[in-house]
Order: sequence, then C-alpha cells, then structure tokens
Amino acid sequence: METTDEFYMQAAIEQAKTGQGFVEPNPMVGCVLVRDGKIIGQGAHEKFGGPHAEINAIESVEPSGDMPAEGSTAYVTLEPCSHTGKTGPCTQALINAKVARVVVACEDPNPLVGGKGIEQLRAAGIEVATGVQARSAEYILAPYLKRMKQGKPWVIAKWAMTLDGKIATPGGDSKWISNEDSRAIVHGIRGRVDGVMVGVGTAISDDPMLNARPPGARSATRIVVDSTARIGLDLKLTTTTNQFDTLIATGPKASDEKCKQLEHQGCSIFRSESHDANQRLLELLTHLARQGMTNILVEGGSRLLGSLHDLNQIDEIHVFIGPKLLGGDRSLSPVGGAGYLQMADSSAVNIEKVERLGHDIYIVGRKLT
Repeated sequence: METTDEFYMQAAIEQAKTGQGFVEPNPMVGCVLVRDGKIIGQGAHEKFGGPHAEINAIESVEPSGDMPAEGSTAYVTLEPCSHTGKTGPCTQALINAKVARVVVACEDPNPLVGGKGIEQLRAAGIEVATGVQARSAEYILAPYLKRMKQGKPWVIAKWAMTLDGKIATPGGDSKWISNEDSRAIVHGIRGRVDGVMVGVGTAISDDPMLNARPPGARSATRIVVDSTARIGLDLKLTTTTNQFDTLIATGPKASDEKCKQLEHQGCSIFRSESHDANQRLLELLTHLARQGMTNILVEGGSRLLGSLHDLNQIDEIHVFIGPKLLGGDRSLSPVGGAGYLQMADSSAVNIEKVERLGHDIYIVGRKLT
C-alpha cells in the first residue's frame, strides 16, 4: 500500500516531467509542499538557467494565505543543490522558508552536491528522509544520472522496420516504411533531444535534414559518424549549417583538406585519432557529454546501431513497424555489429509501451539493467 510520503513524492515526480526538453543539461526536478495533508505549493525546474523546483514551489505559496510554507514538508525528486550556479542554493531557500521536513527521492551524484545538500538541511535542524519513490524518480532522471556517473549521454535508438524486420532494400531504399503518424512521433523526439546522430551511409543515401518539424523545445545538433569524412558538401546536412548545427565525427584517415572544406561550410569537426571504430565512438559519446548533451537520438543505420549495441550504449528504443514484407537475404536489418552467438546472451529490453498508430505498431522500451 502506498504511504503518504510515496503519494506526495509521486506528485513531485509528475511535476518534474513537465521540464523534459527544457531543462537539460540540468536534471528534471519537481517539488511539492505539504501541510496538514494538503498540497500548498508545487513547482518544477521549468527551463535551463531558471529557478529550480524548490524555489518555484516556495514562491507558489500565497504569502497571505492561511497555510504558509513554514512548518510544511517539502517533497523533492532530487537532492536540493547546496551550491551557487546559475541560481542560488535550494538548501538555503528551504531553510529560509522554515520548512520542517524535507523528503528526497534520490541523492545527487553531481560532485558539487553529492550529499552536501542533505547535510546542510540536517545541520539547520530540518528532518530529512531519503529514498522515497527512488526507483520512479531515477526513471525520469536516468539520462542525467548516466551523464553524471558514466560521462556518456543517454542514447535513444530509433528505427522503422517491416514486419519481417527489414529497414531498407539492399540498395538502401527505405522511404517510407512507416506512416505519417509514426514520423510525427520521431519529430517530437527530435525536438526534445540535444543531438540526432546518423552514420555517413544514411546521411548520403537519405540526404535527411534531421531537424524537428515543427520545432520543439530544443534545436538538436545533427551528428554524422563519418570516419573518413566522405560526406558530400552538397547534402542538406552540410549546406544548412546556418540553420542547424552539424557535427562531423571523423577518424585518423579523414583528409585534412576535406575537414577544412566542411568547416568552411559551417560544420564542426570532432576528430578521434584512434584506429578502432568502437573506441572512436566511445570518445565521441564522451565528447558529447562534456559539451552538456544529455539525450542523443540515433536514427541509423544498421552499422552504427550495431556498434552502439556492441558497446552496451543503447539505453532506450523506439521502434516503428510498418505492415509490409520486404524479404531478401541482402535487405538490411536494424541492428548490425558483432552481436551475440547465444540467445541467452542477448540484450534484455523492458517493453514499456505498445501502441497502434494507424496501421503501424509503435514499441517503446528500455534496456534492463
């Protein structure tokens, strides 16, 4: 049976969800203030650089009301910050508001916080409880937690495939497997992530824009994994850099002259000197995280998705199944790479949603940890 603390923490989690796409690289955080069994204030971190959830919750309480914040319990999905960044420390705001108790779902792994917020609150005489609804809070905090703990962004893999598991013909034709409703979902995901990544083969064969239409909360950097810098200078990705950022990730065999030409067209170049493709990919992910990127959508192709799978770097999947049969031994499957030799070794995925989109089937899942 759900306890009172769990009930109100779930309300804080629902508040936190409203910040998705707006707050990154900061975490999504929600806060509710409760007194005498009633929610008297609530708030979320609404946008990067703006007030944190605790501040918004405190300010939502009417100063002249009959239930001020003093003596209330604050339910916060992530440990309140204790340092001054773009805003002041939330611990001090809670202390100044004279809350009696703070309930925290998750401690913050950020080394600037890392338990210091809880220590400050307790030193001020405020009762603190931790770990309430931790798993639910960690679910929405997962991209932030991965970047903090592993130094890598959260990787969302997307593909559209036929009923027989094909993403393209042997010649690379893939338009269109999925319908307009499915493609609208993809544009929605693009509009909330920091980067949209494809392999150079997909960039050349599909000539995509990779932007969100209509625009979303964020304008994602278009990322092309292209070890030899063979991408064309006349493609949409390389001729629209005045509208959307484009990053080309290259390796030691890339021509210096070609890289200069790409830079002249406005592309950014990330160059790894490793001769190992998987090592280059790991270095790219680390670079993206250091640039503050929290969520990356990977749209193919099969080789890139396979490499990420082999590296155990796919965290979330969005699969669109169109009611078609393509057949063919040489038709492409979604995830290439080395894969596994035994079914028992295969990656387990928790299927979280299965939905009909017209005649398409839409599946969402997360890697089991």
